[in-house]
Amino acid sequence: MQYPEPIAKLIESYMKLPGIGGKTATRLAFFTIDMDEDDVTDFAKSLISAKRDLHYCSICGNITEEDPCQICSDPSRDQTKVIVVEEPKDVMSLEKMKEYHGLYHVLHGVLSPIEGKGPEDINITSLLTRLQTHPDMQEVIIATNATPEGEATSMYLSRLIKPAGIKVTRLAHGLAVGSDIEYADEMTLFKAIEGRTEI
Repeated sequence: MQYPEPIAKLIESYMKLPGIGGKTATRLAFFTIDMDEDDVTDFAKSLISAKRDLHYCSICGNITEEDPCQICSDPSRDQTKVIVVEEPKDVMSLEKMKEYHGLYHVLHGVLSPIEGKGPEDINITSLLTRLQTHPDMQEVIIATNATPEGEATSMYLSRLIKPAGIKVTRLAHGLAVGSDIEYADEMTLFKAIEGRTEI
């Protein structure tokens, strides 16, 4: 017996999300059907709003409603440091610790020859332009994940940035190899920033 088409489509939609298999998608679909209509409407509006109202900051590449984003437009932030991260969710993770007050730059990925991702496929050009037009910049802190791709991206960026006379450091103690910034707690992130080393 097949599910009615609306349920089947809902299950297919949930299966497009990362980490959601058939069983979980089916459970979520039936949970959605049991929700109040107002809650389902609010859920649908949230999805549409997130897609329509959010975009990337033209300066740092972080996800935002306004352009430039709140961090880039905040004059009280330390204009001499920028942390380079892989994804917007990494900015949120670092901001939670409330210890870093500099700027950010989001790459939207890492170099990965296996997946066919080269320098032109991630947000590197705008970082280099930003550094050239920002005379106060003293340090670039590379906070890519401790994966082979993250390390390769870190080394590549270091080779590009160092000739400009800007200090390049890498997050150190606290982040285990193979771990993601997104899942680290505030103290681990604080120790990683505190113990960063020059590349």
